[in-house]
Amino acid sequence: MLCAAKSDRAGNSLRRKRHEITQPTQLIEFIAGLPDEARFCEAKFVTHIDPSPQAPSTTPITYPVTYTDIAAAAQRLAGQAHLTPVLTSRTVNQRTQNQVFFKCENFQRTGSFKFRGAYNALAQLSSEQRQRGVLTYSSGNHAQAVALAGKLLGISTTIIMPEDAPAVKQAATRGYGAEVVLYDRSEVSREALARQLAAERGGVVLPPFDHPHVVAGQGTAGKELFEQVGELDLLLVCCGGGGLLSGCAISAAALSPNCRVVGVEPENGDDVTRSFYSKTIQTVHNPDTIADGARTPAPGQVTFPLILQYVHEMLTVPDEALLRTMFFLWERLKIVVEPTGALAATTLLEGMIDQTNARIGVIISGGNVDLKQIAKYL
Repeated sequence: MLCAAKSDRAGNSLRRKRHEITQPTQLIEFIAGLPDEARFCEAKFVTHIDPSPQAPSTTPITYPVTYTDIAAAAQRLAGQAHLTPVLTSRTVNQRTQNQVFFKCENFQRTGSFKFRGAYNALAQLSSEQRQRGVLTYSSGNHAQAVALAGKLLGISTTIIMPEDAPAVKQAATRGYGAEVVLYDRSEVSREALARQLAAERGGVVLPPFDHPHVVAGQGTAGKELFEQVGELDLLLVCCGGGGLLSGCAISAAALSPNCRVVGVEPENGDDVTRSFYSKTIQTVHNPDTIADGARTPAPGQVTFPLILQYVHEMLTVPDEALLRTMFFLWERLKIVVEPTGALAATTLLEGMIDQTNARIGVIISGGNVDLKQIAKYL
């Protein structure tokens, strides 16, 4: 019994030390330091130690998107995407005790940053792929972006949208010439429906964020911001699936190496935040948040490693704070911002950023608001 009891403690002790023991001599020294009655029990837990520890790998890690890809995307977008303005506000600067630069992607074509990634991706399709057409799924902003990019490039588009997507986004998507297929998000997986339709129709599926060409296109928003205002101390970026966040973070690393990048999600849709801190992909099914553009279930296989590499911190904000910030931006900056588009600004205006006398960039990701739905929150 003595050995059994002590073996549990011994095993726990050795397991705690396991990451420190790489040489047989270290193991001998460790066991020698134990009480006499525990040495034998402790030694029983040793199953194998490689006498020749492996040398650290010298193979460089490669990532699916680089700044070179973002620079190439900027060239494709030249003359197609708007160079969106950067706004400043003395009121915001005084309130936060910082110099704040708002990159206004609500003035981008289709009303959000999504046009950048959609056009960059569709522009790189082969002739055969263009003939097959493109199919995607989106709550609205990526839908409109793909529809317009398809129209400009002569590619037919089919968009899978949830039935509860804002009516203004559904109407705009159809207005750009896309076929819209509605589904019940509580019963149907949009990814599964996309695969089904692609198999039936032969279309090319373009995910809303988890694609290297999409990420590279979104990264041009960050590239432009740094080119417009210079280096920053902090960059705050809205986050749904992580395409905009990872792309802008890559641009920050290249153009402003000392800049910290912080991603911001809605509190009820914190899949990327939990994934970031646990270092494993976490899922939130159909999150209940007013930020409809951030209702993604999880970060992607492309975006997640980029976020882990280039992003410094993740934060979440409650819907109540999100609405306060959105209306503040409407009233004081005189711009129309959708709830998702106000995510990054909320952390700053709600006092969640403990920093002063800094140059801070804030990405306002979009402005596609269904005024009838928003009116009930006034």
